[in-house]
Amino acid sequence: MARLGISIYPEHSTVEKDKSYIQMASKYGFRRIFTCLLSVDGKTKEEICNEFKEIIDYAHSYQMEVILDVAPFVFERLGVSYDDLSFFQEINADGIRLDEGFDGLKEALMSHNPQGLKIEINASFGNKYIDNILSHYPNTNKVITCHNFYPQRYTGLSFEHFEKCSRAIKDMHLPVAAFVSSQNENTYGPWPVYEGLCTLEEHRDLAPDVAARHLFATGLVDDVIIANAYASEEELATLSKIDPGKLTFKIQFESELTPIEEKIVYEHPHFVRGDMSAYMARSTMPRVTYAKESIPAKNHTRDLKRGDVIIVNDAYSRYKGELHIVLQDMPNDGRKNIIGRIPKEELVLLEYIRPWRAFGFIK
Repeated sequence: MARLGISIYPEHSTVEKDKSYIQMASKYGFRRIFTCLLSVDGKTKEEICNEFKEIIDYAHSYQMEVILDVAPFVFERLGVSYDDLSFFQEINADGIRLDEGFDGLKEALMSHNPQGLKIEINASFGNKYIDNILSHYPNTNKVITCHNFYPQRYTGLSFEHFEKCSRAIKDMHLPVAAFVSSQNENTYGPWPVYEGLCTLEEHRDLAPDVAARHLFATGLVDDVIIANAYASEEELATLSKIDPGKLTFKIQFESELTPIEEKIVYEHPHFVRGDMSAYMARSTMPRVTYAKESIPAKNHTRDLKRGDVIIVNDAYSRYKGELHIVLQDMPNDGRKNIIGRIPKEELVLLEYIRPWRAFGFIK
């Protein structure tokens, strides 16, 4: 089941602020937390243990899973060995994410840890690293994956690389997580760089719900995590309304909706007609549901552009009431009411329209 997550960085904040953020995120259905040991410096093992244990225990009280980002140098600094992960059990972590790997065998052995910790593998390498781990017979019930995030502008993954990595991992039947960036002011991550935190570079300046809907639309991501802290409550609330299994869009309206048009847009279930046209995605069942209703033609009849959302009006007889999303430009003879447009930043979602795929609109 797809989950939403947040990130906290205790070394850059206070326990009180982190607890407040955890509580708020939990209210909106967020169920996992990413936090980082890579950037913790100048503290003793005991101090780190006490600080993180308090936060993790608090997160558990809200049914949230906590994964710690680590690397071999963190193991060395804390005196932890790949064959003894008891330190992470002491602080009650649910798992560890290996930002940098070992040799494949060690990761596989770690997955059999008696503490039952999840071992999260870096999903962004794009080589045979995960194949190597699987060749050493890990406990795949404890192996998960998560992409990197990138603080420096223009260093995020290309979609092509992201898709290649993620598809290979999904073919191995392992779950994949990825990061999106809050657009809230004064956010931060583990490092002193403040240019957003995201997995895909094209998502850096996008609202996190748009980026998350894109990731879910690909079918290649199970969990989406906000990488920077702290997201706004509005962002958390908007993300919580996403249906990961449904392709959803916002609409920039061009005209006021009639009551029937509003019901068609927001209340009627939509799916793409199976015999799909190259020119439009048709939701045809509203014409049956509202067959007896009148849908008068609107005055403006500009030509149709990719991304337009239209409802067929009374002038088109038996097709009246159909809702279409336009995929290719075409003329409009007045029999289709232009309701509005898919926002420019969401046009990428049109690439995921498929025959029979369910879709909807965010009010």
